[in-house]
Amino acid sequence: MARLNHHFLKLTTGYLFPEIARRVARFEQDRPEAAARIIRCGIGDVTEPLPAAALEAMHAAVDELSRRETFRGYPPATGYDFVREAIVDGDFHPRGCDIGADEIFLSDGSKPDASAILEILGCDNVIAVADPVYPVYVDTNVMAGHTGEALTGGDAGRYGGIVYLDTGADNGFIASPPTAHADIAYLCFPNNPTGAVATRAQLESWVRWARDHDALILFDAAYEAFITDPSIPHSIYEIPGAREVAIEFRSFSKIGGFTGVRAGYTVVPKGITGSAPDGGRHSLHALWSRRWATCSNGVSWPVQRGVAALYTDLGRRQTSELVRFYLENARLLSESLRAAGLRVWGGVNAPYVWASCPAGFSSWQTFDLLLGEAQVVVTPGSGFGRCGEGYFRVSAFNGRENVIEAGKRMAALTSVGSSR
Repeated sequence: MARLNHHFLKLTTGYLFPEIARRVARFEQDRPEAAARIIRCGIGDVTEPLPAAALEAMHAAVDELSRRETFRGYPPATGYDFVREAIVDGDFHPRGCDIGADEIFLSDGSKPDASAILEILGCDNVIAVADPVYPVYVDTNVMAGHTGEALTGGDAGRYGGIVYLDTGADNGFIASPPTAHADIAYLCFPNNPTGAVATRAQLESWVRWARDHDALILFDAAYEAFITDPSIPHSIYEIPGAREVAIEFRSFSKIGGFTGVRAGYTVVPKGITGSAPDGGRHSLHALWSRRWATCSNGVSWPVQRGVAALYTDLGRRQTSELVRFYLENARLLSESLRAAGLRVWGGVNAPYVWASCPAGFSSWQTFDLLLGEAQVVVTPGSGFGRCGEGYFRVSAFNGRENVIEAGKRMAALTSVGSSR
């Protein structure tokens, strides 16, 4: 008899974004006359074409595969050296980060990496997450058996064994290091879903906590390219001492439009160690390398060529244009929601706008209101945790005409809702 991984049965609800898709599909079925008006500002999927530099490189790579003398088979599991070197020269060395090319692990995206990293971490670690939280951090730990059972009552939606760090408007949606014991903490800046960014001093406090408590930081920097404030760090490795306590995840999904192409990378410095049951210390870099050698045949040749092209002078100009385009979308959406009398966060150094719900409306009620009466899809804040209740997230990843129209519809509808 095949036995289940029973930890999957702990999951209390469907994953947030499929649930949104289910509700939208039901709306389209029930109201086909309104389906064509739907503007999707929920899932953070890009809409603009790939940068031309990446396209040209990928076309050339495909042509190379058509000739025996330039054909490429299995790539190195962790990425070709020229790609990894382009990454450190473009993302880390200019910011004073001491990262080597052999500490870069190329992959098909930061979301799979944030899940796969649990394969080299023990089941008895205590996990700390901010709330609101990107659901992947919690759900993958549940699936891996790193948590207790789902809680009920006032803690419904949470799981035993996880340290939740409440955030809200009073602390700018920035969690402070836990006072309770934790072995691993997830940080995401710029934050998904709130758009909050951490100052250098705040990140220094986290690195200091990790070093003092022999803890590990899993730092998700998927949206670092959207930081425009020069005082805000783009990488945890800009903080002294982070090399010994932090793993960083990066993505090309938004900066390069690679959501459908799939590429990202994880940085695992050689100085990070973890403890074994016998008390011995072992290199996480070595374990992660072993995991990749076993489980991956690497990222395809055309995609790696496309990634490298993003780091050329032309590629950097084109990715910067993409970032500016989506940030302008975020500004327009923020202005529309503020004009409706809602409180708004994010949308400045991040591609997400985080807004308070109209008075008297819950997060899912706001979702249903905007879908049903304005045909605009957003993401209910409660889907990101208990502290997300009373808020909703709007994605700036859309065409300009859609953003302007969605802003008008939401402003008109939420201003009505806020007066009810």
